[in-house]
Amino acid sequence: MHTIDLTYVGRGIHEELIAYVADQEGYFEDEGVHVAVRDGIRWKTERLRGGATIGLGRVLLSRLTEGIQWNVLAVNTHRPLFWFLGRGEVKSMDDLRGRRLAIHPPHTAPGCFARIVLRKHGLDPDRDLQCVVRAPGDYQMDLRHLRDGSIDAAYVGSTLAPEQVAGEEGFSVLSWVGDHFQIPTVGIAVDPTRIPLDNPALQALVRANQRALLTIAEQPQLAVDYIASFLGRLTRDEVQRYYERYIGPYFTSDGRVDLNVAQQAVDAVTTELGVAAASVDQMYQPAL
Repeated sequence: MHTIDLTYVGRGIHEELIAYVADQEGYFEDEGVHVAVRDGIRWKTERLRGGATIGLGRVLLSRLTEGIQWNVLAVNTHRPLFWFLGRGEVKSMDDLRGRRLAIHPPHTAPGCFARIVLRKHGLDPDRDLQCVVRAPGDYQMDLRHLRDGSIDAAYVGSTLAPEQVAGEEGFSVLSWVGDHFQIPTVGIAVDPTRIPLDNPALQALVRANQRALLTIAEQPQLAVDYIASFLGRLTRDEVQRYYERYIGPYFTSDGRVDLNVAQQAVDAVTTELGVAAASVDQMYQPAL
C-alpha cells in the first residue's frame, strides 16, 4: 500500500470535510493508499512541502511570495467558508466603519480574502476600521469578546454555523465571503519538486478526494450526517439548511477548477499583496 501525508492548515468543515468523508467511507483504503492526515496549522512552509496539503489559499500565497511552484490537482470549492459577524448596532458591512474587527493577519490566506471583501464593501482595512489581528483557531475567543463588547465584529470560519450563533447570541451575520469573492480555496496541492505529479500515492489521494466530493453531491443526507459531526450544536434541520446554503450548491462534484474564477481571484490577491501579476495556467492542473 502506498503512503502519503495530507495536511490541513485550518480547522472546520472548509478544510476537513472532504478528507474526513474519504477516510470514513473507506475511499483511501479502496484506492490502495494510507493517508496520514496531519495538523499543519502552525507548520512552516518547508515542512508543509513534504506532503500534500488541503490549504489551497496558503499555497497560492506561498507561490506568489516565496516562488514555490505548488501545483493544485483537485479543487473542492471556489467559495471560502468565512463570515463577518457583528454585535449590537453592527448589522451590516457599512456599520463596520470605525469599529473593532477581529481578523486574521493580512498575509495569511483568510486575512487576505477578508481584506479583499472589505474593499469590495468600500472599506479600507487600514484606515476605516480597527483590525484586531489574531491567530486562526476555533473562534470561541472571538465569541467571548463579542459578548463582552471588547470587539464589535469578528471574521470567523467553519468551526461554527454563523446563522445559528447569531440567533443564539443576538449577533448579526454581516456577510459571507463566498458571496463576494470566489477562489479555489481547498482541495489537494503538492510541491512537485517533493512529490512528483505522477506519484501513485498522490494519484490515489486525488481519486479518493473526487469520490468524496461526488458522495456529498449525490447523497445529501449522508453529507448532512457528516456535517452534523462537525457542528454538534445544530439541529438536523439547521444542518440541512447549512448544507443547502453553503455546501451542496458550491462544492464541486469532480474536483475540477474553474480557470476563469481562478484567474480573477489570483489577480485580486496579487493586487492586495502588492506582488507581481501571475497566470494560473501552470498552477491549477486538471484533476487526475
